[in-house]
Amino acid sequence: MQLIQSNIAQDLIHEGLAHGADFVEVYVERTQNEALVFTNSRAEDTQSGTIFGIGIRLIHGHQALYGYTNSTEREELLRITRLLAARIGKTGAAPAPLNFERQAYPKIPVLPDRDVDAKYKLSFLKNIDTILRQDARTSQVVLNFIKKKQLVEVYNSDGIFATEERPYIRLAHQLVMKDGGLQSQAFFGPGAIGGWEFMEKLDTRENCENLLRQATTTLYAAPCPAGKMPVVIDNAFGGVIFHEACGHLLETTSVEKKASVFWDKMGEQIAHRSLSAVDDGTISGEWGSLSIDDEGMPTQKTKLIENGILRNFIADRLGEIKTGHKRTGSARRQSYKFAPASRMRNTFIERGPHEFSELIASVPSGLYAKKMGGGSVDPSTGQFNFSVQEAYLIKDGKITTPVKGATLIGTGPEVMTKISMVGKDLALMAGMCGSVSGSIPTTVGQPPIKVDEILVGGEA
Repeated sequence: MQLIQSNIAQDLIHEGLAHGADFVEVYVERTQNEALVFTNSRAEDTQSGTIFGIGIRLIHGHQALYGYTNSTEREELLRITRLLAARIGKTGAAPAPLNFERQAYPKIPVLPDRDVDAKYKLSFLKNIDTILRQDARTSQVVLNFIKKKQLVEVYNSDGIFATEERPYIRLAHQLVMKDGGLQSQAFFGPGAIGGWEFMEKLDTRENCENLLRQATTTLYAAPCPAGKMPVVIDNAFGGVIFHEACGHLLETTSVEKKASVFWDKMGEQIAHRSLSAVDDGTISGEWGSLSIDDEGMPTQKTKLIENGILRNFIADRLGEIKTGHKRTGSARRQSYKFAPASRMRNTFIERGPHEFSELIASVPSGLYAKKMGGGSVDPSTGQFNFSVQEAYLIKDGKITTPVKGATLIGTGPEVMTKISMVGKDLALMAGMCGSVSGSIPTTVGQPPIKVDEILVGGEA
């Protein structure tokens, strides 16, 4: 069953074209949301609901006009279209009759979207809480469970009609540990495109043991020394640095404004020759995967950097119009309330030739960042400041003393040139990314990497 009638979408597109638009798009969304917060050993907050809305976009030259509503009434939708068209201020030729052609595209495999009842979910979360609280130093456990099913339809003046159903599921674990005046935290937030089967495939006990180990290690760790030094950054969420400090600079959202230091570097060496990176929306079950983007274009695997050379940008329709760089199936938005923009999907540094032991052995004195935390980035320069949740000193090529309070400080363009070794063990991790089109599911990742030199902030 379609969310709106095709003839209504056709009327809106004809109206926009008749008033001078070069391109008209209608985006329709229905999303069922479920959220559960489990803390203090009980369900503290549960929410559920459905959002529905329609976004209308007109493009004229380099100008984009966007409006939205949750009404399906034809006259209201035409009124919004005319209000947008009035900003163009011209009349176009009478549009030809439009027959939508349903877009054919490969469906990205997803984990089965099976659901379970509330009692079973509470039992599942209670088990995690119980395991984590077996350590007397555990002060607080917060589990945030989210599940949503998003159905989107896209109609446009190219005659395209595309639709996709996207089931999302994620469980964020946060552990706080205390001992006297000491306190530490640990976090783990796996997510996927799929249903409850993803939860059941998680190794609950192993995940809890890793959280307890991380929190315990950090609780008693010595202060981290400061200064410039080589750093080995582990896989999975270690890729957040590439995502934030480099990935955003490759989106045409920043390239079109020349706000990215890479805007004119296509085909040039922007990273160490050991580094290759991709943005891949086609990976089965991954949190950031899509069959189509929010403009109805089939998603794809995009090689961003190859042996240090910039090969592609991350582009949406408007980005292609403004920069000339081809669309990559990367137009994304939080909901119908946002116009689409070029955004990352599953973005990661690709596997390299080295064993993890080789990376560590190559460092006479430095830092091993086993688990990265949050941070801040200036998107115009790539200047970043990231905390390290779990870190160890490296002495004479061996991992030694755990330390806390470490931060990694630098710029994306500089760090990319100093990644001299890339490991084999690629791992990905779910996250949320905020930008001009809202907050969206994205995946970060990498194998372990060695940065020859980076400024480490510390308390020692």
